Amino acid sequence: MAKDTEKLIRQLSLISFLMAERRPVSALEIKADVEGYSQMNDEAFARRFYADRSELESLGIQLKVDKPAEGYYEAENYSLPPENFYLPAIAFTDEELGALRMSLYLLDGEFAYAEPLRLALQQLSWGKPSPLDAPEQRSVALAVTAGGGGRELSQRLSKVETAIFRRKTILFDYYTIGRDAQEKRKVDPYHLLFRGGQFYLIGHSHERDDVRVFRVSRIRGKVGYSSKAEHDFNRPEDFDPRTYATRTDWQLSDPVGRAGIWLSDRIDWLAQRHFGHAGVVTEEDGGSVFATDYSESRQLISWILGLGDQARVIEPDELAAEARERLELVVERHSGTMEIAGKARRRRAPVEEEEFDERDESPIRPERFARLVTLAGILIDAARKANKIEVADLCTRLQISEQELRQDIDVLNVVNFGGGSYVLYAEVQGGQIEVDPEPYGDNFARPARLLPLEAKALIAAIDLLGDHLPEGSLASARERIVEALGQDPAAEGLQITTAKGDDSEIARVVSSAIAEGRLLKLDYYKENEDEFTERTVEPYKLANGQEGWYVHSFDTERDAPRSYRLDRIREATVLEDTFERREGIEPDVHGWLSTGEVPASTTARIW
Repeated sequence: MAKDTEKLIRQLSLISFLMAERRPVSALEIKADVEGYSQMNDEAFARRFYADRSELESLGIQLKVDKPAEGYYEAENYSLPPENFYLPAIAFTDEELGALRMSLYLLDGEFAYAEPLRLALQQLSWGKPSPLDAPEQRSVALAVTAGGGGRELSQRLSKVETAIFRRKTILFDYYTIGRDAQEKRKVDPYHLLFRGGQFYLIGHSHERDDVRVFRVSRIRGKVGYSSKAEHDFNRPEDFDPRTYATRTDWQLSDPVGRAGIWLSDRIDWLAQRHFGHAGVVTEEDGGSVFATDYSESRQLISWILGLGDQARVIEPDELAAEARERLELVVERHSGTMEIAGKARRRRAPVEEEEFDERDESPIRPERFARLVTLAGILIDAARKANKIEVADLCTRLQISEQELRQDIDVLNVVNFGGGSYVLYAEVQGGQIEVDPEPYGDNFARPARLLPLEAKALIAAIDLLGDHLPEGSLASARERIVEALGQDPAAEGLQITTAKGDDSEIARVVSSAIAEGRLLKLDYYKENEDEFTERTVEPYKLANGQEGWYVHSFDTERDAPRSYRLDRIREATVLEDTFERREGIEPDVHGWLSTGEVPASTTARIW
């Protein structure tokens, strides 16, 4: 039997034994009665027992230890309070459960953390309708799903996620776009951040002796560990990942100055919606002044120049001078006769990578411990109800192969709580699983606490969707989950931020119009033409894309489907008039929303 399998049997049997005893027990009792320990000598038992306790603690399952004033570990007593293992009951409303079910339906097979998300939702909805059932109607479509991004990128992402959890220093080659060079990096990984369609690694760079941000897609080759030690570092207590989630593109590094930017009253509301959190806005005649710290002057100037006559740099002088120089350079390079590039030499076609379907292979697999606990609960529930379970259905539910399912059942059949009393016994008979109805033990008949990976996946999925589900807000569900867990998992290694602007108020108005089937009046800003326009639309779905969230609708004036970006809607009003849904009004989630390229695009060769 593999060492990892033996370890899982020991850990699950230890939990079963402590929960069954319901009293403090000594280390000697554990050695004698818990599966996997009895054959060990004292030294091996002390080492394995300590390692098993440490790993359970890292999974959020903490044993209570009563230590005597004097004596060795043999004199210590151990127990497992129920609250340290079971998930506290969460009183979700039907609307919140519906929103959670919709989130899984939208992200299943696409989200990098989809499999841990499935297990988490099954634990949360214990005894309620399955969260795996597809909703009758989808009112949201996703083009940006925080997926793994292909086989190689998925493998790197998985390695980084594991390194964060295990506190392992990693080694990799990194392409630095500013220097156009590939360099070796040694990093203590602290946190993963998803923003703007990309995963970023935040960690301590040994080369720079400081915290740095690395884009995962620019990591080249394999990601390796720097040592064989169990842990290599501890994350600093003063590290706060939330600061990186709220920073703008010009604030990713340490600030070098503070800028004052004048904004006209035509677009100051748009700037505040996008970047109000990144500075301070003061009213001024004909507009307002936006004061913001910056570390990358080029990124800040790029944003200002993109606003045209509606924005200009007031201070500092050196930033204003740089803005003028960059503007003059743009004018210079667009003046005079256009020089046509010569014919390009034919290049050898790149070798195509083997096709990778993220629906068939999730980048981030859940801990097998979590899967076994979930499976045990499913089997015990089936035994109580005298139900047989279809193998194919259970494989789909847990997203595992039949071979993996058989192996998991073999493990659970060995788990016991001492004295020859086993937790369950199940057999695969043809295409079904038969579970012995004898009630051996009920320790896994209640949902267990979410493991760190499951909790991170759940909160990340909620943050990815935000307030964009007409079925019900996820915000209240998030608050209940965080309260039950006792901490916010977004601070424990993964944080999701997507929308470029704070469109939550507009999203709620649009969502209500979609849910009620009512016409929607939009006061819309066309940024490329610098003009406001009014539109009356039939709203069908909310959809996200590379640039943010959109309402996909049928424009009654243009008599055609149109998508409008939520952050550019200055005001939205739900009208009394209702409409009958038209067939075929669907957002192009596999087209321009995900690629940023419209069908009419042509290819330009630019030096």
